[in-house]
Amino acid sequence: MIRLPIRSLGINGEGVGYYQKQVVFVDEAIPGEYVAVRITEVKKKFARGNIQRILKRSSSRVTAPCPVYQECGGCQLQHIAYPMQLRLKRELVEEAFSRYTGKEGLPIHETLGMEEPWSYRNKAQLPVQKQQGKVVMGMYSPSSHRLIDMKGCLVQHPVTDRILDIARRTLADLSIPIYDERKHLGSIRHLVVRYGFETKEAQLVLISKENPLPKEKVLQQELIRRIPELVSLVVNHNPQRTSLVFGEKSRVLWGQSTMAEQLGDRVFHLSAPAFFQLNPSQTVRLYNEVMNAAGLTGHETVVDAYCGTGTIGIWLAQKAAKVIGMDTIAEAVVDARENAIANGIDHAEYHVGAAEELLPRWADEGFRPDVVVADPPRTGLGNAFIQALIRTQVARFVYVSCNPSTLAKDCATLVQGGYQIRTIQPVDMFPQTAQVECCVLLERVTE
Repeated sequence: MIRLPIRSLGINGEGVGYYQKQVVFVDEAIPGEYVAVRITEVKKKFARGNIQRILKRSSSRVTAPCPVYQECGGCQLQHIAYPMQLRLKRELVEEAFSRYTGKEGLPIHETLGMEEPWSYRNKAQLPVQKQQGKVVMGMYSPSSHRLIDMKGCLVQHPVTDRILDIARRTLADLSIPIYDERKHLGSIRHLVVRYGFETKEAQLVLISKENPLPKEKVLQQELIRRIPELVSLVVNHNPQRTSLVFGEKSRVLWGQSTMAEQLGDRVFHLSAPAFFQLNPSQTVRLYNEVMNAAGLTGHETVVDAYCGTGTIGIWLAQKAAKVIGMDTIAEAVVDARENAIANGIDHAEYHVGAAEELLPRWADEGFRPDVVVADPPRTGLGNAFIQALIRTQVARFVYVSCNPSTLAKDCATLVQGGYQIRTIQPVDMFPQTAQVECCVLLERVTE
């Protein structure tokens, strides 16, 4: 047992303290607290521990409202009052940039938060299991493969929760075989639901080891009857022994291949595997920050790298002369093209391919965009992409990221290559979790 002052928040939401110069991570500890900790794990560079007693309590400590908060692992910050969550997320960004760039006093703004930081998620993707004869679904407990049965989630939209529960009960009522991971037998592995806050449309994806599904026609009829919001019912075939959720092939069981959602006055059609931001109201705020950072006048050619369904490029298109997007997922590129048409945009084009490959190739052919916007995976930008930006001397680069560490690391490389960080705007896309999104503007330094 040790006594430990908590200095900061870790990237996974744990409290961070130091004992005899060694880092100690403490679950549910809050910066500013003084806690008695029992050490549960010791590694060469860090240790982990659990709170045994709070000796000095933070005024920002609250009771987490979720009954399975400590078991589920989906949220990490429900025990912290929301204003403090926003402050700590800004500090996460500040610490990452200080560590990787070596610069202090960077223009990091206050985190843009939500008025109501609950019920904000438009998509759920939950594994399904059979436990003691019952069909259950939920989240895996942290650092385990133990599924925590969830009857509802406070950060999911209530309609999403209801659709998931109806789907689960329908599977049970019809005795549809549930996938057994250990034996690699059964059918249904995951349920995936996406709901349009503005359009009120829903898409349900059944991830299955088997194709076709057992009792497929009856299951289809019951789901249609029980879920009035449903416009797209899709089966995704994943027969592999894998931790990946989606398999390579999807099939429309009933209805449309896509569902629609609206952001501002733009409408977007989304296929089952396509990426779309999970928090619609904050997405509008994020994209407005991107628009402001891009500084468009109507004459610029904009590259929307890692474009997904085309959302950022379509948001910017009204003030751009031309938008060129790219993504590795072919279905997402099809969605992007259709979304451009649906929004009356005829000056956007979309390509299938990796940004790390296409931008360097186009740069070698003499292509010089005015503005590049990138919203890459958590792993960040590929080095070939960064070098292409530096080589083409793109005047303005807007970097959207959900990982402060890779964001700061990439920005450090770009600064070494002749760019200057102008603004860093954290946006809270995922309240109650340790994740924070950022919009960063980098400009080419001219002599």
